[in-house]
Amino acid sequence: MQNWTEEQIPDQHGRRAVVTGANSGVGRVTALELARHGAAVVLAVRNVAAGEEAAGAIRRAVPGAEVEVRKVDLASLASIHAFAADLPGDVDLLVNNAGVALTGKRPPLTVDGFDQQMGTNALGPYALTGLLLDRLAVGKEPRVVTLSSIVHRWRNLDLDDLMSVRSYQGSRAYAISKLVGTILGLELDRRLRASGSPVISVLAHPGMTRTNLTPRAMADQNRFMRALSRLTSLSVSRVEAGARPQLYAATATGVRGGQFFGPRGVLEVRGPVTEVRASAPARDPGNGRRMWAQAARLTGVAYL
Repeated sequence: MQNWTEEQIPDQHGRRAVVTGANSGVGRVTALELARHGAAVVLAVRNVAAGEEAAGAIRRAVPGAEVEVRKVDLASLASIHAFAADLPGDVDLLVNNAGVALTGKRPPLTVDGFDQQMGTNALGPYALTGLLLDRLAVGKEPRVVTLSSIVHRWRNLDLDDLMSVRSYQGSRAYAISKLVGTILGLELDRRLRASGSPVISVLAHPGMTRTNLTPRAMADQNRFMRALSRLTSLSVSRVEAGARPQLYAATATGVRGGQFFGPRGVLEVRGPVTEVRASAPARDPGNGRRMWAQAARLTGVAYL
């Protein structure tokens, strides 16, 4: 793993990848590099026009690339069900990359009544994974990659207030959504192992990139966190470097279920890819069981 880059991605011919949020940021880089190394890539996006622009750029960079754009809004369970029902063929790799980081006043709830960040960053990916799992199970070296964040370490799990009803703050709700997504990714690994599934669940985070949790997305934090955001903004990674942990998780040989990858540098803000450790609340199997049951109840998608 020493100084691993996208140049070391193994041949991906014969694999089909679904990358959510592939029209921008680390998702776009992930889709490009998977296509560059031979994978057929589905750009699963909310904004189809932006997805088509990204697909065109990939085709220009990689002549003959096999890419397609399909609409999915992870803030809508109906959209997720429609995407899964309309997607033909098998899937070898699912990269749950899409997410939102919202600041300021509470945005409108999702159509299903969820906090926007919880629905998009955690519950939507949980549902999408469940609806594609049977197809992944017959795939080639099948993997599910969950995109976490360093901010998942800032919060503990409160099942009584997942939607931040008691007290809303955008950056706090974002951190909680990333904690829940991380808990679910690790619990998915436990359940896949217990069921004997060939699918593995792996996690990654990009550190801080110019498209990730920027000082603007931290603006409603306290004075200490605003100062930290200004400091880290001086050393954020380029988006290509930010994509490397999830590209490693998605493609590298020898990756095991339950592993978590991120940058090696100070505070995991930037640096070469390395294995990192999730927070204690994220690793807690009790939290995993409780959050899994809650996700199944809230989304109506029960599996494993």
